[in-house]
Amino acid sequence: MILILDTGILGLLCHPSAKQNRAISAWLSAWLTARAHDFVAYVPEIADYELRRKLLHMIRKKQSTPRSVERLDDLGRLIGYLPITTDAMRLAAELWSDARVKGWPTADEASLDADVILAAQAIVAGGTVVTTNPKHLSRFVATADWTRLPPPAARRKGRS
Repeated sequence: MILILDTGILGLLCHPSAKQNRAISAWLSAWLTARAHDFVAYVPEIADYELRRKLLHMIRKKQSTPRSVERLDDLGRLIGYLPITTDAMRLAAELWSDARVKGWPTADEASLDADVILAAQAIVAGGTVVTTNPKHLSRFVATADWTRLPPPAARRKGRS
C-alpha cells in the first residue's frame, strides 16, 4: 500500500507533542514499526509546499518555532519524499479541466490548485491520499481517513 500524506495530516505530525496530535503520531509510528513489505508512505512535494509556507509564516509571526519545519524535513527523510513530476503536473491540468467542466471547482480559477496536484501525484504514484478531509480529493483519487486505516500486522520473522 502506498500512502500519500496530505497537508492536514503533515501539519498534525509536525506538532506531535500537542495532546490532540498524539494519536496520529502513534498511528504513523505503528505503520512504520510494522515494517510491512507492501507499505510505503510519502510526503508529497505539493503538501510540503503548502505546509512549509504556512509554518514559515507562523514562525515569522512568532506563532510557531523553527522546530515545526525541522519536523517536516525529518518526515520527508523518514518516510520518503515524492517530488512533483511533469507527468503529475500534466495530469493535474487534466483533472483541473475536468473538474471545471463538471462544476466541481476546488479552488479559485486563477489560483494554483494544490488539491488536483496532490491527486495527480497520488495517481501517478499509485497511492491513496491519507487525509482529514476527503471531500474534494475523493472526486479524483482514492482517499483514506487515517482513523479508519489501521496499521498493518507486523511481519513475523522467517516469513516473507
